[in-house]
Amino acid sequence: MRSLKRIALLCGVSALLSPVAWAENWQVAKDEDGIKVSLSEVPGSKYKAYRGVTVIKAPLAKVQALQEDVAGACAWIHECKAQKVLKHEGDKTWTYTQFNTPWPVTPRDSVLQVTTVKQADGSLLRNLKEEPTYVPEEKGFVRVAQVEGFWKLVPQGISTEVTYQVHTEPGGSVPSWLANKFVVDAPFNTLKALRERAEKN
Repeated sequence: MRSLKRIALLCGVSALLSPVAWAENWQVAKDEDGIKVSLSEVPGSKYKAYRGVTVIKAPLAKVQALQEDVAGACAWIHECKAQKVLKHEGDKTWTYTQFNTPWPVTPRDSVLQVTTVKQADGSLLRNLKEEPTYVPEEKGFVRVAQVEGFWKLVPQGISTEVTYQVHTEPGGSVPSWLANKFVVDAPFNTLKALRERAEKN
């Protein structure tokens, strides 16, 4: 029985750490303008995980407020067309997002469950998980099949270190050139635009 409990505990811990479990062998793909983007192969997937890191000269509370303005955040999220809150309950928020894609790729939409956890050191972790069947599919869009990742905000005095790490299974057919471009552009452009807004007076 004790060994069963230990296995159950390990499974629970691994589930909590799942966004980090594939975060190995990161290779820097872009290091520019104070933003470092790294990519990692993910076992069983043809799409790479991406991680972007930057330091924003603004307090954590300001960065957090920009993230929690779900509709407004569409202005700084890469290729976001529209975004809204579906439900908010405790530390969880469900959001719906529509994304632009270049022709002839069908536009994507996504339903994310965002779980916000305040860490003991004052940092903020926002875990991202796709829930593709949470709402019916929209005509003209392909629902993103899977998202695993997180935002991590770490206070550094009057600044905030921001990490944005995600692995996506976009659903449907996506050309390799677009997938390879997206995993670099998405974290870089998103962090750059978030930083510009956060650092405005």
